[in-house]
Amino acid sequence: MMRRAITALCVPALALALAPSASARISEIGFSSSSATPACPSSPCLAVSRTSGYQAKTSTSRGPDTIPRDGRIVAWSITLGKPNKKQTTFFNTNEGGPASAQITILRPRKKLFYQVMAVSPVVQLQSYFGQTTQFPLDTTIPVKKGWVVALTVPTWAPALAIGFSNSTSWRASRQKKQCNNTTQQTAQQRVGQNTQYFCLYKTARLTFTATLISTP
Repeated sequence: MMRRAITALCVPALALALAPSASARISEIGFSSSSATPACPSSPCLAVSRTSGYQAKTSTSRGPDTIPRDGRIVAWSITLGKPNKKQTTFFNTNEGGPASAQITILRPRKKLFYQVMAVSPVVQLQSYFGQTTQFPLDTTIPVKKGWVVALTVPTWAPALAIGFSNSTSWRASRQKKQCNNTTQQTAQQRVGQNTQYFCLYKTARLTFTATLISTP
């Protein structure tokens, strides 16, 4: 929201009465002006699977999924690839079922540990393949400055863009030496969980954002 500019007035009392008050701001966490097209249905068709993840860096910013001010998350959006029938069947069979996702709110701790503060409902994604879709929250989520919004994928989601430089990377809630293990369920879906986000994946971007309305 644009703040009103108040013109200086001659009468001090009137100027005081018209002084602007703080207002709420709407911002999109994780938004980037550069394009990010999910890998599917091209080959290889890569997807996020059975984990929670947040963007650590992009080529232009560090910590784009970090919440910049206190407020409430009111919606989240995701851009999905459009895997073909064979690719969809492969992921459904090997990654626990049909594509699904939600967001998880994380509080940073020490040594890359994060505590789950809140989660949104899980959404089934297949009917949204090939689209950018926003999911408003029936119950908004209160958040604090410095917390992190993560994309949580209990099964799989074609929401990974690849082909960036090494300055672009994301982290997942997988343990050391388990970074290539997609058969283990590591999605953070329970409030209070405290998990280390050890695994760092370079040259890729998670294609999701969250809408924040700051506290006035």
